[in-house]
Amino acid sequence: MMANERPTLYVGMCNNLVRRVWEHKHKINPNSFTARYNLNKLVYYELFKDVRLAIIREKQIKNFSREEKIKLIAVMNPTFKDLYSEITGQIQDNLPAGQPGPE
Repeated sequence: MMANERPTLYVGMCNNLVRRVWEHKHKINPNSFTARYNLNKLVYYELFKDVRLAIIREKQIKNFSREEKIKLIAVMNPTFKDLYSEITGQIQDNLPAGQPGPE
């Protein structure tokens, strides 16, 4: 989940978390929800080996109320800090060719 300071929340699923968060942070798609609302902090994530399970979980979380999402985040990340710097050292993903590395 991505968030801003409010926090406005965004739930999404991807196959390369480091790359996708980098894209959100750099507003690669300026018309996207995350760009419009300046959602530049990774506040929660779950990793799956089976994409089907990831899609099911994404749909479950999207159906949560705002309060349920905030409680879920608080279990993993009670201060809502940006987890991006943590995942860049822990997850072995490659950025797309021609794009600079993480900040």
